[in-house]
Amino acid sequence: MAAKKLYESFSRELIEEVHRWGSMKQTGVSLKYMMEFGSKPTPRNLLISSQFLHKELPMRIARRVIDLQTLPYGLSLKPAVLKVRDWYLDSFRDLRSFPDIKDENDELEFTKMINLVKVRHNYVVPMMALGVQQLKKDLHPKIDYKDLDEIHQFLDRFYMSRIGIRMLIGQHVALHDPNPPPDCVGYIHTKMSPLEVARDASEDARSICLREYGSAPKVNIYGDPNFTFPYVPTHLHLMVFELVKNSLRAVEERFVDSDKVAPPVRIIVADGLEDVTIKISDEGGGIPRSGLPKIFTYLYSTARNPLDEHSDLDTIDLATVSTLAGYGYGLPISRLYARYFGGDLQIISMEGYGTDAYLHLSRLGDSQEPLP
Repeated sequence: MAAKKLYESFSRELIEEVHRWGSMKQTGVSLKYMMEFGSKPTPRNLLISSQFLHKELPMRIARRVIDLQTLPYGLSLKPAVLKVRDWYLDSFRDLRSFPDIKDENDELEFTKMINLVKVRHNYVVPMMALGVQQLKKDLHPKIDYKDLDEIHQFLDRFYMSRIGIRMLIGQHVALHDPNPPPDCVGYIHTKMSPLEVARDASEDARSICLREYGSAPKVNIYGDPNFTFPYVPTHLHLMVFELVKNSLRAVEERFVDSDKVAPPVRIIVADGLEDVTIKISDEGGGIPRSGLPKIFTYLYSTARNPLDEHSDLDTIDLATVSTLAGYGYGLPISRLYARYFGGDLQIISMEGYGTDAYLHLSRLGDSQEPLP
């Protein structure tokens, strides 16, 4: 069925080309190289960057198309997953249709095109999450989440690859900014203040909590306001936003009928020798020990399933799916963002009291490890 739909929408030649490019070896780029190369965004450097992406991006996108066609338990056939697959095929076709990049005009046109590719894929994560929820509704309720390791491993690979593709495109596009912010090299802020990013992300999370519940606990942030280090602010914002959002929901729901004032969520930023660690603590009642193994899977959420309200894919406005919870991808995606640059995310919970999230961020200034 999936193959028939595929050949109805796309030519056999294109599909054969996808399999050819998907078998090629991709090239990792280190953050240190990105910082050094991007510090001088001359026309020649931008031309070299675009020529690299012209070859690299089709390989990465083709591999994801192949994966999307071969998922277990019928996940490949879910309408949301078919839609994502078609986005990737459209992007592969756009990239392969673009002629060789030979001069500055070619480079500028290519940059416009890959930026449109990036925009096309803005809602891949919620759309894939909807596909997983569609699968979840069809699965036998007695199937153990641990039996679905193949799906979890695929989604980890898929989302990690997406982070890498968006980093490459976003970095290249950002280097064209004629007036970049101070101390920024494309996406990378060489003197990023984790406190400042945590403050912005917390305010965004509180806004959503206010919209959902009519109130929101306070968020108190502790740490050295003068401390900075090289990182990608958009990545850190996403991680802190997701973690604070979870904490706010837990506290709000625990104290919704209580006469007590809801305790604040606490964020502590620590500057260690190896890592920068951000600890996010709440008194939202914690997670049962039986639930802890599931929190980093894509089929688990303690909130209501959003598909209970939207059974028809066409009725869902993807621009508004940043609801407080329900899709079950906030924690696993946040951990992937941390791991992309060599960090990690750990959750320690005390049922009956609250939860501590430890976000470990690697110091990236001298990292020469190739990124996924």
